[in-house]
Formats: sequence, structure tokens, C-alpha cells
Amino acid sequence: MLSLFELATLLLALSALFGFLNRRLLHLPNSVGLLLLGLLASLLLVAANFLFPTVGLYDQIGQSLRQIDFTQIVFNGMLAFLLFAGALNVNVDALRRRAGAVAYLAIAGTLISTAVIGVLFYFATAWLGLAVPLPWALVFGALISPTDPVAVLSMLKGVPIPERLRVEAEGEALLNDGIGVVLFTLLLSIATGAGDLNLGTIAWDFVREAGGGIAIGLVSGYIAYRAMRAIDDFPIEVLITLALVTGTYALAQRLGASGPLATVAAGLLVGHRAPQDAMSEQTEKYVSALWTLVDEVLNAMLFLLIGLEVFVLDPSLTSVLVAVAAVPIALFARWAAVAAPLLVPFREGVNPRYVPFLTWAAVRGGISVALALALPQIEAKPVILAATYGVVLFSILVQGPTLGPFARRLKL
Repeated sequence: MLSLFELATLLLALSALFGFLNRRLLHLPNSVGLLLLGLLASLLLVAANFLFPTVGLYDQIGQSLRQIDFTQIVFNGMLAFLLFAGALNVNVDALRRRAGAVAYLAIAGTLISTAVIGVLFYFATAWLGLAVPLPWALVFGALISPTDPVAVLSMLKGVPIPERLRVEAEGEALLNDGIGVVLFTLLLSIATGAGDLNLGTIAWDFVREAGGGIAIGLVSGYIAYRAMRAIDDFPIEVLITLALVTGTYALAQRLGASGPLATVAAGLLVGHRAPQDAMSEQTEKYVSALWTLVDEVLNAMLFLLIGLEVFVLDPSLTSVLVAVAAVPIALFARWAAVAAPLLVPFREGVNPRYVPFLTWAAVRGGISVALALALPQIEAKPVILAATYGVVLFSILVQGPTLGPFARRLKL
């Protein structure tokens, strides 16, 4: 068994090695290249086990990979830092102008997508002879509906699209993962029989977790902003941002609110207010450099982990069929959620020309995988895991790299 330090060393070494190979040989975006190389490494190990079953390499490496608690690493490690790094660079003024569209995509869009995916996945699995119960199909809908902020922000770099469309996609990605986690938690408690089916109670829990998270983030972000404004010492101000991230996320989780939404709210406030009058040019340079580095390093490790986690899946024909079936279901549900406002007369700000791009830009990533792996050991878990990996791999390896050509083809 590897120690925690040895596991961290292994992940960093593999991230550096695969990043180097991608830069020298593949020339793909880092997120795509690292996931692809991690996936290829997993498949090569599976093939080696098939060819040389007596060596036991598969079991040894599989045991080491199972030591990695992907869910804990994402939700109690990487996610807070990645969300804060992404929120720091968002244009808050532009986000405010597109607040209605972003709020719809992040809240109503996630709810619509969850419902559509849940119902279609229920019928698809029944047709395949797997019969996932409807409550668990809705849980799958909740975990796969949110676009992943890490993946979306990474994939949109360099894509030629209008600023308002970029703001909508980035703002939605930062907010809807928090909404999705709250919705996932509520539906999971209902599916396991631990939750209340009363709609009023569900709505209140949803508002309490989401609204509480945003409120905690705004308060803690403002305190950090005032503290940074009161001094001019870049090491301390950098330390304040680090403490803000960890403290805000931990406090929100402890109080039963949404940690992701709290971190995003804090990042948006500090990123918007602090450069105006709370940070010197030197401090702003160091803060920007730190969070850019954190973003790049954790991004690399996260996408590598997604590729390696495929190693622990059950590679059966049924899993492949479920994965293939889940992809068009997720794409159709995303299209339905984005296009729904066009069916009503009050649709100010909704541009029909943007619907295809927003549908294709729904890139899923580590958050969906982490939620799927966090499911209890139920009969439907292998099916949901296979479907989750199918959608995630398709979105990162196919949708992400083609966003630029797709945008140019649409002439946005």
C-alpha cells in the first residue's frame, strides 16, 4: 500500500510526464492530452493483464488506484481552489448584464436537464434490460447535468465567440455545479429513503443550501477584501486569498450550505473589488501568478485522474452500451434545457443562434465523476458509473476540442 505522500508524488510525476509528452508529441490542449494519456495508460495496463495474467500487475496497480478517494480529492481538495481561480478572472460587470440568462441556465436549465435525462435514462436502461429505478435515474440526471467549470473554462480559451456568449457559458459553469451538487444531494436522499418527498421541504432545502452558500461567500469575500485594503504587503495578501478559499468552503460545508457556491461568490467579489483599490500592482501580479499556477497544476492532476479512474471500471459489453446510450440522451437534454425559453413569449436576451453552441459547449468533467463514485453500493451504481464516464469522455475528447471549429462553422 502506498502512503499519502507516495500517492501525491506519483500523481505529480505522472502529470509532469504526461504533460511533457503531450506538449512534445500530441500538441493537444492540456486537459484533453492528459485525460487521453491517462486513459491510454489504463487501457495498456488492462491489455497487459490480458496478455500476461500471471504477472499480477493489474491487481497491484488497481489496488493502488483504489486507494485514491477521487470524491474526497475533488470535493475536499481541488474543487474549492479551482472554482476560486476561475471566479477571480470573470468579468463581473459583463456577468451582471447577462445575469438573467446565466441564472436561467444555471438553475432552471439544470432542473430541466435533470428531469429529461432521468426519464430518458430510465426508459433506455429498461430497454437494455438493466431497469434502473426512476429515483436513481434522476440522481444520474442531477450528477451529469451541470457543466464542469474546470473543463468549460479550459476548453473556451481561444474559442472565437461573442463576449456575451462567453460570459453566459463561463458564468453558468461556475454556478451550476453548486446547483447540481445541491440537487444531487436532495435526490440522493430521496432515492435512499432518507429524504422527505414534500415539495415544499425540497424547495426550502434547495434555497437554504444554495442561498446560504452565496451569502457566506459574499460575507467572507468582503471581509477578505477589507483586510487586503487595510494593508500593502503582498505575502500576507496572497495568504489571505488562500485562507479565504479554504475557510469559506469549510465553513459553508459545516453550516450545511453549498461550499462550491460560497467559493464562487467569494472569488467573484474579491476578483472584482480587490484590483480596484485593495491591491497594489505588485500584489495583483503575485496573486494572479499564484492562482494561475494553482489552476494549471490542479487542472492537470484532475484530468489525469479522470483518465486513470477508468482503470477501476468493469469493462463489460453492457457498460459500453450504457455509455454509448447516455451520450445522445445528455446532448438532447442539454438542447431541451437551452432551447426551452424560446417556447414562451417572455424570452428577452435569448438568442436562437446561440442554442447549438451552448448545447455543444456543455462539457462535463471531474465533478460528475466524483458524484458518481460517491454513490452508495447499490445495484444501479455500475450502470450509472458507466453512463457517467461515457458522457464525460465524449464531452472532453470530442465536444471540447471541436468547440472552436464548431463556433466558426456557426459564424457566431
